[in-house]
Amino acid sequence: MDRPKLFSIPAERGFADALAMQLLEAAEGQPDGLADTVLLLPTRRACRSVREAFLRASGGKALILPRLRPIGDVDEEEMRLSGTPATAELLDLPPAISDTDRLLLLTRLVMAKEGQEDISPDRAVRLARELAGLLDQVETEGLAFEGLGDLVHGTLATHWEETIDFLKILSDAWPLVLADNAAMDSAERRTKLLEAQAAAWRASPPDSPVIAAGSTGTIPATALLLETVAHLPQGAVVLPGLDRHLDAEAWSAVLVDETHPQHGMAKLLDGLGVSREDVADWPDNKAGQAERAAQAARVKLLSDAMRPAASTETWHQLEAGDNPAFAGVGWVEAPDDAAEARVIALALRAELETPERTAALVTPDRALARRVAAELSRWDIAIDDSAGTPLSESPKAVFLRLIADAVAGGLAPVRLMALLKHPMCRMGLAAGAARAEARALELALLRGAKPASGLAGLHAALNVVREAGLAATGSADARQRRLQSIDRVHAFLQRLDDILHEFSAYVTAGAAIPPGDLLQAHLRVAEALAADGEMPGAERLWRGDDGEALSEALTAVGTALAPENGLRLPPIAPGDYPAFLEALLAGGTVRPRYGRHPRLAILGPLEARLQRADLIVLGGLNEGVWPPEPSVDAWMSRPMRKRFGLPAPERRIGLSAHDFAQAMSATRVILTRGLKNGGEPTVPSRWLERLAVVTERSGIKGLLPKENRIGANLLAWQAALDAHSVLDPIDAPAPTPPVTARPSLLSVTRIETWRRDPYGLYARSILKLERLEDLEADLTAADKGTIIHDALDRFVQEHPEIDDPDAYHALAEIGEAAFGAERLANPAVRAFWWPRFERVARWFLERETARREGLARIHSEISGTMTFPRPDGSSFTLYARADRVDVTAEGGYAILDYKTGAPPSI
Repeated sequence: MDRPKLFSIPAERGFADALAMQLLEAAEGQPDGLADTVLLLPTRRACRSVREAFLRASGGKALILPRLRPIGDVDEEEMRLSGTPATAELLDLPPAISDTDRLLLLTRLVMAKEGQEDISPDRAVRLARELAGLLDQVETEGLAFEGLGDLVHGTLATHWEETIDFLKILSDAWPLVLADNAAMDSAERRTKLLEAQAAAWRASPPDSPVIAAGSTGTIPATALLLETVAHLPQGAVVLPGLDRHLDAEAWSAVLVDETHPQHGMAKLLDGLGVSREDVADWPDNKAGQAERAAQAARVKLLSDAMRPAASTETWHQLEAGDNPAFAGVGWVEAPDDAAEARVIALALRAELETPERTAALVTPDRALARRVAAELSRWDIAIDDSAGTPLSESPKAVFLRLIADAVAGGLAPVRLMALLKHPMCRMGLAAGAARAEARALELALLRGAKPASGLAGLHAALNVVREAGLAATGSADARQRRLQSIDRVHAFLQRLDDILHEFSAYVTAGAAIPPGDLLQAHLRVAEALAADGEMPGAERLWRGDDGEALSEALTAVGTALAPENGLRLPPIAPGDYPAFLEALLAGGTVRPRYGRHPRLAILGPLEARLQRADLIVLGGLNEGVWPPEPSVDAWMSRPMRKRFGLPAPERRIGLSAHDFAQAMSATRVILTRGLKNGGEPTVPSRWLERLAVVTERSGIKGLLPKENRIGANLLAWQAALDAHSVLDPIDAPAPTPPVTARPSLLSVTRIETWRRDPYGLYARSILKLERLEDLEADLTAADKGTIIHDALDRFVQEHPEIDDPDAYHALAEIGEAAFGAERLANPAVRAFWWPRFERVARWFLERETARREGLARIHSEISGTMTFPRPDGSSFTLYARADRVDVTAEGGYAILDYKTGAPPSI
């Protein structure tokens, strides 16, 4: 067999640009010279990056690009036309099952699993998603579940037996489900197609060039295809940044060290039976070679820093001297994660000052990426984030979740107002009118005690308010305005009732409902709520990037759950529906298609492969973030994974290390980390620690762990940008209204308020401002004291004789009137506060019966006043009122004050 044709583009060269430039030179400038070439790349984003590289290399001239194709996408039609008998059987494959169908089918299996009958629907969805991930991993690695039962033996904990039994969903039930649906898993199908493609090319090599570039073959089927391409007559495999600097002994250690950046390529070369010396350098036109000297020195330094642990003794042999490795590299240790995001945003923004320059943040830290995007909005910059936004957190999805949460929660005030004040909620009205009606409902019914559950509870609360309005005293005009306001709230509440009636009926019925029926009712409600005076609700709800993504996801779920498709999940309790919906949306992503800045981007490590910008910021360089902590497998222990054939969790660290090394080799780089994250101290990434040791041994000063000039400048700029001018201290409010505007009557207790908080007295007595009650406000101790005081005072006035056998019932009736029908309609008040009042009433009657034997007279609410002249000739009156004054039979007096809490301290 011919030796495989393998090449490597050094890390200091921009991979996409070097690839495109050499291919164009090989085409000798002919616009159609590359038309027949097939170029296999790791991802779709890599295809876009290489397409842009061809545009740069050609100087914008017209040309026919090669057929750019992600390596996992196989052209089945082309294979059918040019295939061989060896591939015919592999191509006769069932269609791949959709992700949504697979998730729901696995959810049904989880809910039907013996011992899982009481599992909540949302938990079942999350377990199904984890099972789907395990399926993909097993099928990607070319493994099977047949030997699953042999993994548990006597040395393992017994709970693993339960786990293996649960995984019989995949080994026993899932193949039958796939057969019933005449489908197969997408990962397995992709593996079969890659094998078929490799077989087809081996049997009948294509007449045109086939080049696989940028992949390291960590997936077995991909490695097989790379091996095939490398042996094609016109085939070639181009590897990204093969390490030429490690000695042979260290390279042997790389083969077994899964955390090393080069482990994947070392394993690929070993599988191909070739050495590093058999891999040629990709042709270099020498353009810009002098400028790449610093990058080449940095690549050499990175190679030393990333050495396998078994060969790090060579660090002692490093020689100090002039080393340009970190020319153009900045290093920032920010005080915390918020400051780190501001520094990164400032660095990206500064890059835009130079025309045509580009910049990218590369980080696996999604929280940091979101912070940076938010900070860039300071300059009205919308940045392209390759990871997108979680679908469940998008505005339209939040709107749907609020609807489900409000209805399932019985339209509790907090949940209802969160829905009604969402920008998408219009209910057929203009935006301003919808907000005004919602505020009117809030003030009339929702402030204060919580109404009874559901629409019926809101209507009952409104009836109480109406009765209070009819009974209220005052002018006829004021009474008419109150009634008009109540009628307005009633009309809005009726509109809400008409929209929510169907969905709310499911909840109030209490019975379990098929989730497909709940979803359809939910979406009809959402469209009705989203409608405004100018646009139908469906158009408002489903337009835009997030609306389209949400529509696509929910349409797939609704179609799968339709009765005619046979995928029926068990009925679920309406109260479980909000969490079930959130679990279904958890895996989705929204990616804006346009409107992002053309020269800035946020990339994950995977998306950053083969990408290159004028400035690369590597953010979040803390241990546990970059590299990530090895994931804990919920299904298998480490020994079980090894016996089963799955890769160790550390392989992810090696892939992440390779991404870091490639990005670190860019022309200009800024490394950042926060000393604290969420208030907790952080640990620098292991790669930073290694770099610190190597740079110190190499005599490079001013980088790690100290801040260099670039980093110091960024921190200084950030501090100056956020600095606020120092204002003179502002005195506490000291209002001095004219005497004529001041109150002329105050109680003794208000004098204390006046001295302690004069502005509070000013706001209430002069500005006439009253604090709104909280939503779903519970009765406070002050409310309890006022209610009991009013009830006892009225009882004392109306019942001078206490030997009435119906005294308790009379006091209870007075207490009900003091509480008020609106408060007692609240189940919490009726269950918690009313029994307390009953106990107080019995205790009071017992004490009062004994006390009245020695009393001659009882006076209730006795007031006294004292008047003072004011400078303008008017008077100021100070008044006090005793709750009760008893006259004893001996002619003495007793002053009583009703207290329901602890007595005041002296």
